[in-house]
Amino acid sequence: MNNVLLLIKPRLLSFRNAGLSEKGKKKLAFLMVIGALFWAAIIIVSYRVLSYFRNAEGVGDILAYKLLSMILITFFSLLVFSSILTSLSKLYLSKDLALVHSLPVQRSTVFLARWIECTVDSSWMVLTYAIPVFIVYGKVYHANAFYYLNIFLTLFPLCIIASGLSVLAVLLTVVILPATRIRSIFVFLGLIIMIMLYITFRMARPERLVNPEAFTSAMIYLKNLSTPSSPFLPSTWCFDSLKHALTGNIGTALFHAAISWSFALFIIFFNLTVAQAYYFKGYSKSQGATSKPIKKRIALLDTVLKPFPGPSKAFIKKEIKTFLRDQTQWSQIFLILALVVIYVYNYSVLPLEKSPIQTVLLQNILSFLNMALAAFVLTSITARFTFPSISAEGSAFWIVKTSPISIKNFLWIKFFIYLVPLLILSEILIVATNIILQVDPLMMWLSSITLFFMTPGVVSLGIGFGAAYPDFGAENHVQAVTSFGGLLFMIVSAAFIGAVIILEAGPVYTVLMSRMHNTELRMVQSIWFSISFLTAFAICVAALFIPMKFGEKKLRQMQEN
Repeated sequence: MNNVLLLIKPRLLSFRNAGLSEKGKKKLAFLMVIGALFWAAIIIVSYRVLSYFRNAEGVGDILAYKLLSMILITFFSLLVFSSILTSLSKLYLSKDLALVHSLPVQRSTVFLARWIECTVDSSWMVLTYAIPVFIVYGKVYHANAFYYLNIFLTLFPLCIIASGLSVLAVLLTVVILPATRIRSIFVFLGLIIMIMLYITFRMARPERLVNPEAFTSAMIYLKNLSTPSSPFLPSTWCFDSLKHALTGNIGTALFHAAISWSFALFIIFFNLTVAQAYYFKGYSKSQGATSKPIKKRIALLDTVLKPFPGPSKAFIKKEIKTFLRDQTQWSQIFLILALVVIYVYNYSVLPLEKSPIQTVLLQNILSFLNMALAAFVLTSITARFTFPSISAEGSAFWIVKTSPISIKNFLWIKFFIYLVPLLILSEILIVATNIILQVDPLMMWLSSITLFFMTPGVVSLGIGFGAAYPDFGAENHVQAVTSFGGLLFMIVSAAFIGAVIILEAGPVYTVLMSRMHNTELRMVQSIWFSISFLTAFAICVAALFIPMKFGEKKLRQMQEN
């Protein structure tokens, strides 16, 4: 363990040194404030939902426990997904691995040190924003002090299990696949994750919980609500322990926590045994792996890029070919496609006819809210692909600086390359869900046009903040996304979307109500509508140009220094 701590020590020292600087202290204070605000929002929303459930006689506790079970399943799925992406980079693709493996330490020691880093990197964010939900459960159910201790007793082994299963899958996959296809592992694992997430989601069948008439009797409905998840899922052991801790049954809670810890210790022992035999072999194969270059010229691409001047055309082709060669991005595309399918499917199973609100009004309200949800989905995709695109240049950024093309043109080339696919995706999302909801033509046009003008703003924010806060030393794109600049991008993007939605909410609601009651709009209301929509348009234009200027200025300053 001394050698393990010694291998982890540089990472700990880097965190300490970053926090000691004046700039690092300001960033830490800012992050703490933002984290506190997120905690407050999560606690308020969770408290209201759970209090509402508790007040529902007969089914309140059942619904609360069902929600806790679904939260833990989602939590576990996110941990597995995050761990797979992190472990492959940490164990096989990190730049300092050649130095680490040359040290006089055992291979299992190197593996264990890297695995600890993988577990921390993949778990800390999910763990941080999940803890407030469990604290609220304790407050609503008036749990004793043991329950709050039990949160950590159960969540820590769950993180270890998720990381252990992910690392085991990566270990075996790297050995099985040929060395020349080492990066194709991302595609393979991406497909597995997509299938796992879809099966997990469909097994839960959440639409049944709002449609009791789908069951032949109330007893069958209650039985389906209270049916536990599979006893072989690690999330089920965590759920059982937390549930019994809530009711004050300490002995049973400790028993289920012990099950989690026993499997966590087993997976540690098993992974160390497998790593002793296969880790270095897989690492050696990964070092000899080569990616096949793209030899065929794309005639259509050359035709499309013909009007562009030489340097711009070369950069556009470089960006597209780099993306095609980087197969680490492909697994993300598979996952996004799966989430898009699930997103659209959710609207197809909404029991709108069961709602006490008039169906026409509810459909249009959902369409308006869907516009905001689609924009937030767009933001998350932009954070994953567009924001790290500047940092992805890495140590080769000197080529950009010495090329006959300005920083401004370089950023705008990046902007348009990512704008086209994201604009198509956002319009597909909004149009498909509106067709399912059967909304009025007015809402169809309004939501489509609004998202059409919001998408360039979100992409511009991604490029601008990515240029202002680049991380050219990042070993993978995930590190750039979780940086200080990535957090700023997410906050400003959310504020931008919220401002546009709030400006349009009042006029849209007034129009819908006037249509329901067959009343005429007054002149004052028409002026108000015009001002609101013009202000929203102005914000979209500002979001398009200001971040690009900001990113260009910061990147120039960095270039001069």
